[in-house]
Amino acid sequence: MIGPVLLAAALATTQEARTIEVPSVNPLIAEGDEHYRRRQEGRAAAVANPREILLAIAAYDKASAAPDSAESRWKLARALYFQGAYTGLGEDAQKAVYEKARRAGDDAIRMVEGRVKRRGGAPFEGRAPGDIATDVRSDQDAAPAFFWAAVGWGQWSLLAGKIQAAKTGAAEKIRDDAEIVIAIDPEFEGGGGNRILGRLHHQAPSIPFLTGWVSREKALENLRKAVSIGPRDFINRHFLAEALGDGNAAEKDEAIKIEEGIVADAPSPGHLIEDLTIMIQAAKNLARWKKG
Repeated sequence: MIGPVLLAAALATTQEARTIEVPSVNPLIAEGDEHYRRRQEGRAAAVANPREILLAIAAYDKASAAPDSAESRWKLARALYFQGAYTGLGEDAQKAVYEKARRAGDDAIRMVEGRVKRRGGAPFEGRAPGDIATDVRSDQDAAPAFFWAAVGWGQWSLLAGKIQAAKTGAAEKIRDDAEIVIAIDPEFEGGGGNRILGRLHHQAPSIPFLTGWVSREKALENLRKAVSIGPRDFINRHFLAEALGDGNAAEKDEAIKIEEGIVADAPSPGHLIEDLTIMIQAAKNLARWKKG
């Protein structure tokens, strides 16, 4: 897939390098945050009961009526990702959810950009990720806005199809957003920017004149970096294993060891559904690799 199946919460947990969220001063956002924290209640194994996440989405939607609330929009994108990825929706419903998520993420970025322009800064279009990061590093909404926009675009790309997504510029959008996250804070979401960028380089098709920049070497480089930042993060490890699993015999042996470690590990209580999902995927990889 072009996009990442990625971490859903920014809460302090037993996993390393998670972002600690500051409580929101907006009561509607705070209401959404409380429902988001309860998103695992009533789950059936790795499938979430949709009640709490839908209540979170409703609260963030209401908060998004505020004209300059980037926070409500990136949190809406985050909640929509969780709904699409973990509540058992069918493909058409997922695509609609991710379409809304990518719009919400892009809206959050536009609001961050608006703050820059009001301070006399230049628009984002055509600028290098590092330059944008310099202008937004002090904005607490910047890293999550770019991160969750990339997630929304990635998940939408999954269902739109790799070729179609590449033709619409989704791969470049995801790449640039991930590079901005890395430039703002490489430790954000446990190496989230490198995780997205590495997964993109692993999964995106290399199409001349469109995505010829895609590189397996860059995939491994970024995924190893993500693991070095968040070594206990299940998704970092799983994505690295899948990239290695496409390689030579030594790389596949390393991939097997990584997935065996995930299956034997204890999921994080704060990210139980997310980690259980990765454990299931790791077990499937192991069965396939060991058989083949």
